[in-house]
Amino acid sequence: MSTFALIHGGGDVGWSWHLVAAELETKGHEAIAPDLPADDDSLTLEDYADAVVAAVGDRKDVVVVGHSFGGFTAPLVAERLSADVLVLLAGMIPAPGEPPELWWDDTGYGAAVEEQSGRDGGLTGNDDPYVSFYNGVPRELASAALSKERAHPSQAAMSAPWPLAEWPTVPTRFIVCADDRFFPADFLRDLAQQRLGIVADEVPGGHCAMLSHPQEIAALLVDYAENVS
Repeated sequence: MSTFALIHGGGDVGWSWHLVAAELETKGHEAIAPDLPADDDSLTLEDYADAVVAAVGDRKDVVVVGHSFGGFTAPLVAERLSADVLVLLAGMIPAPGEPPELWWDDTGYGAAVEEQSGRDGGLTGNDDPYVSFYNGVPRELASAALSKERAHPSQAAMSAPWPLAEWPTVPTRFIVCADDRFFPADFLRDLAQQRLGIVADEVPGGHCAMLSHPQEIAALLVDYAENVS
């Protein structure tokens, strides 16, 4: 049995993982998806990592999974817990010393969105979150997710340099979402290769595929846990 520490993205809550967590539990694993602290602009990425580490406690055989902005917190947690595997799902990949607020320009995110938007008629980067963020998610679930939005991350977390001097020595996997209209799949696939030397795997769905394709995601996570290399 593995313990999956599931880290949500910006503005989100642990609930975003509830369908994936249920799938993992039916496969005999444990899933922990804490709500990271919000509404406090003094908290840092280290504080977010503290919250996840505290939630995991003394459990062993840990797989750390970070979604979207959770990509800045997940490596900190994986290093502290000496995790078996670190997984980023449509995750932001930080560089040593890079503040999250600079990641967008450093990675060429804006140009990638503009290019993809030109191809899909303005769906990517659309101002309507149902179009660009929750595409493919049943409307009721998407509305529930929107109702749970919080002020996370803090300005302190956004402006401080990413604290690790190098990527943790933990086997790392990366998953792109095929129909992601927030972080285009090709953009993230290239970033995973450039920054981590990883060939990304792919699941169907948009940026919040945890709510539209939980079975596929859970199956991939279990495969990673069972085939650590």
